[in-house]
Amino acid sequence: MATREAAELSSLATALDELTRRITAIAEALAGTASDDVAAGLFDVERALGAARRRLARLVDALG
Repeated sequence: MATREAAELSSLATALDELTRRITAIAEALAGTASDDVAAGLFDVERALGAARRRLARLVDALG
């Protein structure tokens, strides 16, 4: 049973990686522009997603 959950969580971790890459790309494009405040907020989101991804990876390891 835990193997199925670990596989699903691993898939979600991959999705988090993709979301993080997309948010980073937007933040980098906005940095240094009139929307620099939005870029700063997106970099905060990027850090939070990174932390979530690391936590999820630890949980996947614990299952499998």
